[in-house]
Amino acid sequence: MNLYGYTKENLEAYFESIGEKKFKATQVFEWLYQKKITTINEMSNLKKELREKLANEFELNLPSLIKRQVDVDVEKYLFELKDQEHIEAVLMRHDYGLSICVSSEVGCNMGCRFCESGRIKKIRNLETSEMVGQVLAIEKIIQERIDSVVIMGIGEPLDNEKNVMNFIRIINDAKGLQIGARHITLSTCGIVPKIEKLIDFPIQINLAISLHAPNDSLRNQLMPINKAYPIKDIINVVKKYIAKTHRRVTIEYILLRNVNDSISDAKELAKLLRGMNVYVNLIPYNETNHIEFKKSKKEQINAFYDTLKKEHISVTVRREFGSNISAACGQLRSKKEEENN
Repeated sequence: MNLYGYTKENLEAYFESIGEKKFKATQVFEWLYQKKITTINEMSNLKKELREKLANEFELNLPSLIKRQVDVDVEKYLFELKDQEHIEAVLMRHDYGLSICVSSEVGCNMGCRFCESGRIKKIRNLETSEMVGQVLAIEKIIQERIDSVVIMGIGEPLDNEKNVMNFIRIINDAKGLQIGARHITLSTCGIVPKIEKLIDFPIQINLAISLHAPNDSLRNQLMPINKAYPIKDIINVVKKYIAKTHRRVTIEYILLRNVNDSISDAKELAKLLRGMNVYVNLIPYNETNHIEFKKSKKEQINAFYDTLKKEHISVTVRREFGSNISAACGQLRSKKEEENN
């Protein structure tokens, strides 16, 4: 069992089950996430017998770095897991600090047509420890602290709900990685029942909805999940989420040339979102060799943005990262899988 996969509450229960005081869980968390030790034997305020027991029952393994690509203000990492599967994480440098985009699954079953990650089907969920490990491994490589986390890499986070929620608990914990709830974002393609559950999650993280189309007809073509959870259902649950949490929700919208980037698309999107406490994050598309979609032209991106602004919709255009590396999520893993085959 990997100790990085245990929340503090899990560890408290473990210590009580073996006749120890539960405060030892806090001590272990401090060693793991503040002092960043790499072996259980370094936990010097635990008695030797307990350290030996922990060492026999737990391991401290991080994902292995296979490849690192560096561009202006962005670094992309390909990691290998214990079963030789591969995942990606991306580090981005902003004026406000360092953010990391982590993966939640090996592959993805959502099948979004524009997405490189979904081109290779889901093999398995990531364990909580493998998500925590992405953050710790990159911090170790760069010798800097990660300020914010986005769960938007390979996989649909709410399709791995339990492990993702435990990951959030660990990185948010005051004795863990101490990343504030306002600095944690979960991005989902819209699994409505899971968003309903997220409303009552005690850590009020940021919610981002990958919408990418203003109507069901187009979204059905781009995102198969829409046939199960159409736009009306997504909008209704987002309204419920906002009403209960009083948090603004991000609407992500990848702009695909001559597919969803027209002025009429922008007007339809504005009508859909009018009056809601949301803002739209327009995302210039990262093209890949395997998928036919193209990035919208700059003038079309600007026109889409201007249309939303005129319709009084809060909107930003995501800064483009990684133009000189394999920028699209899933590309490094895809290339590695092709090499192996």
